[in-house]
Amino acid sequence: MKNLKKVIAVLKDLSRINIDIVTIGQYLRPTQRHRLIDRYVSEEEFEQYKTIGQELGIPHIESGPLVRSSYHAKDSFASV
Repeated sequence: MKNLKKVIAVLKDLSRINIDIVTIGQYLRPTQRHRLIDRYVSEEEFEQYKTIGQELGIPHIESGPLVRSSYHAKDSFASV
């Protein structure tokens, strides 16, 4: 619940400043020498983030565990 409230607060801030594209992803540990993952975010939670952002008026949101800032960047940019 704490994480959801934080994500909603950030999405509200981004909506207020008229951001057109938001990408939400999951940190995945590349090797055992890198930082541990606190928890895995479920697909349902990512979908919830996307829905909330859309309801706040953000035109284009990519949200999922493998999403990165460059994820479908050309298509995302063309859509807004």
